[in-house]
Amino acid sequence: MHKLFTIAIRNLTRFGRRTLLTSSLITLGIVGVLLFIAVSGSFKSIMIGQFTDAMLGHLEVHRKGYVASIDSLPLNLNMQPAIVAKVEGVLNAMPQVEAYSGRIKLGAMFSNFTETTSIRINGVDPVREAATTPLLPGRVVEGAGTGPLLNRGEILIPTVLARGMKVKPGDTVVLVATNRDGSVNGKTFVVRGALESISGPSGKDGYIHIDDARQLLRMPGAEVSEIAIRLKDPGLLEPMKARLVQELAKVAGSGQGGAGAAPGSGAGDAGTGAGGLEVHTWADLSPFASIVRMIDLLAVFIKIMMVSIVLISVMNVMMMAVYERIREIGTIAAIGTPPGRILSLFLTEGLLLGIGGAALGTAISLGVIYALNVWKVSVRFGMQQSPVVLTPAIRAVDIAVIVAMVVLVALLASLQPAWKASRMDPVKALGHV
Repeated sequence: MHKLFTIAIRNLTRFGRRTLLTSSLITLGIVGVLLFIAVSGSFKSIMIGQFTDAMLGHLEVHRKGYVASIDSLPLNLNMQPAIVAKVEGVLNAMPQVEAYSGRIKLGAMFSNFTETTSIRINGVDPVREAATTPLLPGRVVEGAGTGPLLNRGEILIPTVLARGMKVKPGDTVVLVATNRDGSVNGKTFVVRGALESISGPSGKDGYIHIDDARQLLRMPGAEVSEIAIRLKDPGLLEPMKARLVQELAKVAGSGQGGAGAAPGSGAGDAGTGAGGLEVHTWADLSPFASIVRMIDLLAVFIKIMMVSIVLISVMNVMMMAVYERIREIGTIAAIGTPPGRILSLFLTEGLLLGIGGAALGTAISLGVIYALNVWKVSVRFGMQQSPVVLTPAIRAVDIAVIVAMVVLVALLASLQPAWKASRMDPVKALGHV
């Protein structure tokens, strides 16, 4: 075996220019794939983190049918106090849950006493909301101060609204909303700060204290529109969703069914249903999840391109090697070298091409990834004023998979030329001109 590798290395060095060109193509393919995986993975993590840690949370629990009607923010599909208490009991018993926050979502009219416009309001508990979406306080770009996210009587408004209506921190504004019974109520607030949007210029979500939201809507009990959940390990997103559906199905029937239950709710609901409740991941609720799926799809296409490059380049160089060494093949066959030995020799040459290109490509990729982490690259996401820093990284399993693919494809690409060489007639090969 050692002699076989020695002869294969000698044969490759004899045709140094061709070997260098083929290895370079393999190396470039490896570098392109590994860098794309590292950089796109970092951007994908940042994008997911912005939505989960600054706005949505990892999971959300709603009344059945609420998400389907979320554009109108239906107050008649809020979770009532009894079911809220049971859901919180389930969450408190799950060690994988880091934090959760109940929210009241409503549509209101926003007025600075001169102009009026519409706004979406999130009534939240400041402490719980900051624990569930830890990046939310960092989105306050005007009027940010120490202390809690906001206090009773204060409101955080989106920057697009603050600039469009010339409202500054400390100004007094009015919110007017219609409650579930159809009656209209208003309440004054002091602007605590402005929130930068992460979803584009159309983002018009503001925040007030959850007790203020209940007072504005004249709610007698501690009902909520949704409960946002933050997990200790986001990698457990799908298993935790499945487990939460099972656990909530045990408590939802008695707490949410009966009078006031959403039409069609029942313990046998499929998919995300949990009796009268639904569990959604951030990807179910954000249209930007399609971008994440597109990044994953692009990674697959990049891998296919890499495999094609390796396959064509290695097959081409091995076919040329067989064609140019016909008389050499005839000579070693005539002196008694068995066909299996000739087959192994050419397969070894293809294998060494794949291993060499993969090793060099991996080394270059790791060097570039390290450099990108030393000399930081920052990008702007959405409408955020402060850029986010990319931290490219690649897992050992990804490197192993890519390298294994390259080596395997290089070996397969060598198979046909090697088979042809091992089956040559020595007499005809020696007479080849």
